[in-house]
Amino acid sequence: MPCQSTLLLPIAMVSAALLSGCSDDARVIGSAHAATYTGNDAMTPALIAQGKQIFRYDTFGDEQKWTDQLRMHEVVSTVDPITALSVGLKVDADALPPGILASADLSSPATTAALLKLNAVVGLKASVDADNHITRLGITCALCHSTVDDSVAPGIGHRLDGWPNRDLNVGAIVALSPTLPASAKAVLNGWGPGKYDPRFNIDGLNTPLVLPPAYGLARVRNETYTAEGPVAYWNAYVAVTQMGGQGNFSDPRLGIDVHQSPDLVTSKLPALRAYQLSLPAPAPVPGSYDVAAARRGSAVFARDCMGCHNGVTGTDNNGGKLHAAAETGMDGAYAARTANKAYRTTPLRGLAYHPPYFHDGSAATLQDVVAHYNQVRRLQLDTQQQRDLVEFLKTL
Repeated sequence: MPCQSTLLLPIAMVSAALLSGCSDDARVIGSAHAATYTGNDAMTPALIAQGKQIFRYDTFGDEQKWTDQLRMHEVVSTVDPITALSVGLKVDADALPPGILASADLSSPATTAALLKLNAVVGLKASVDADNHITRLGITCALCHSTVDDSVAPGIGHRLDGWPNRDLNVGAIVALSPTLPASAKAVLNGWGPGKYDPRFNIDGLNTPLVLPPAYGLARVRNETYTAEGPVAYWNAYVAVTQMGGQGNFSDPRLGIDVHQSPDLVTSKLPALRAYQLSLPAPAPVPGSYDVAAARRGSAVFARDCMGCHNGVTGTDNNGGKLHAAAETGMDGAYAARTANKAYRTTPLRGLAYHPPYFHDGSAATLQDVVAHYNQVRRLQLDTQQQRDLVEFLKTL
């Protein structure tokens, strides 16, 4: 079977042409955040290793939110592993002593506390006292942006850092807090698995997004669906305003200006960024796509999609372009809440691994994605061309 690079060769040959697609009439209605893009400089093995520890285990002091404000340590103390797994929490098999699962009572909340003591619950950090009581609880980046390979059991396996946890029901978990009003809980319970609204606590509006992958970002200039800034910008935003970490974040465009001392966030951003940029997109599974159809689909992609999904990164946003919601048939409600009021062309990486698609998850499958653009962009693809394009997308 030809490797992925062979399938991509036809596109590489025509990338300079930037044939049709959105390029002819895309409006430059916004620009990238003013922060300078510095590429992958200084990404030493030591810095990447440091970033890995931060990504997996550093709470940035956000226990001040999850323990002191939301009292989630009290909630988690009553949750057994079976229930925790059912809402999308994951267990790192490599953190478990050999044979422990064979004897563990997965219906007991005491087992949850024991797993937390072992640092085995992905994305959760807890202090557990000698009596097995959870006294402090915080979250890490890995909660939403890591999953496991289910090699031991569903929800239990080896970590897959950078993979979005599309099983994680963030809203339902947070809604268990005893300190939130009923109105907020109703919103949170409406999000569903794999979705989160990173501005609900800022503006009170509700347009949840699918959790995006954090892999394949090495050549992507601006992270987030609306390209407010580069990876380090979004890391700071999330760490301070969403995770509740103790640090500084300011963006006058959004009316946000947070200063906390000591700052437990800013000094860690370079290492965290280095680790994220080191995470490659997963390769397609051999046999998961039709090779001949994918070859034909690459020509369709080059003709009709590369105007926006161009270059190595697969996004014209590296050149500063943003797109009005109506231009690509997207719901504009979320963009309206952001600094740029428009959407970035999403880089295409590991597509087969993270349905649903679009910022709001409105396309359940790659077939839905292709059908959407065929209609909105008037591509006039026949049934076979659409199928071929889907097979090619599976290779990205």
